[in-house]
Amino acid sequence: MLKTSARLLSLLSLLQARRDWPGALLAERLGISPRTVRRDVDRLRELGYPIVAVKGPDGGYRLNAGRDLPPLLFDDEQAVALAIALQIATTTGAGIEEAAVRALNTVRQVMPARLRHRIDTLQVTAVERSTRPDPKVDSGVLMAVSAAVHAREVLRFDYTPASPPAVPGDGAQRPPRRVQPHHLVTWGGRWYLVAWDLDREDWRTFRADRITPRTPTGPRFTPRELPGGEVAAFVASRFQGSEGTGDWPCRGEVILDLPAAAVSRYIRDGVVEELGPNRCRLVLSSWSWPGLAASIGRFDADIEVIGPAELRDAFGQLARRYASAATDVPAPPRPTP
Repeated sequence: MLKTSARLLSLLSLLQARRDWPGALLAERLGISPRTVRRDVDRLRELGYPIVAVKGPDGGYRLNAGRDLPPLLFDDEQAVALAIALQIATTTGAGIEEAAVRALNTVRQVMPARLRHRIDTLQVTAVERSTRPDPKVDSGVLMAVSAAVHAREVLRFDYTPASPPAVPGDGAQRPPRRVQPHHLVTWGGRWYLVAWDLDREDWRTFRADRITPRTPTGPRFTPRELPGGEVAAFVASRFQGSEGTGDWPCRGEVILDLPAAAVSRYIRDGVVEELGPNRCRLVLSSWSWPGLAASIGRFDADIEVIGPAELRDAFGQLARRYASAATDVPAPPRPTP
């Protein structure tokens, strides 16, 4: 038979797993008598857990939401951080999704009503994970943005630019951004807001660590449909530089004097076709034509451009730039007197 402390933890775990438990079923699951179940329930009540008796033919017990979070005693910020972490864990693909959902439901069940309402407004979509350091985002910002998303209310905020203005003070008079917030997402270790920009009349993504929300929020709105209809594909396509099609904006085709096997090991998103023992066709995409030309130029081989003309022009631009760099020999240092 389990010791009293272990038995109490097992009983609490069962009470958190479902809404109502018949007393006889709890006794059977724990391998104890119904009388011992009643004593253990009284012990948990003494620790602060709001367990109520359920009336019915068999009788039973229910763990209600309490005024506090006994005995863990989380403060509001800790509870919000826990909810965020558990929501992200449900979409990590690490095999812990089901356990994370159960843990989130368990924590939510014993939260006070005011905090439970705040947690229910937090809906997060994790698009991709990254190993790079994450920029710090204030939890209050995440809660304000997610509350606007949940309430479908226009959000006003100040947005810090990626780089400071060339002239100090230039950014002081910038009006606040006005958007219809649709999704709060993570991508590459960063938080982003996906929203319809009311002033620019287009979809935009905003770094959450650069957002300073203003109050009060604006009027309610009817949600628009994202291009493509799926937030993960939309965000991925935006960071690839396209307008929601899922493709890179620049796509070209070349023939390399190299075996296909030697090229394919370094190409993740392109298509390599073997044309002969030492010849292959490469179709590759990038965010710009010079970037695409530079990516292809890393192979130590002759290149034949099939198309388009923009790729051929980019090779010419890089050729002139590299030739200039090769002939620009710095002057020798002057001798010291």
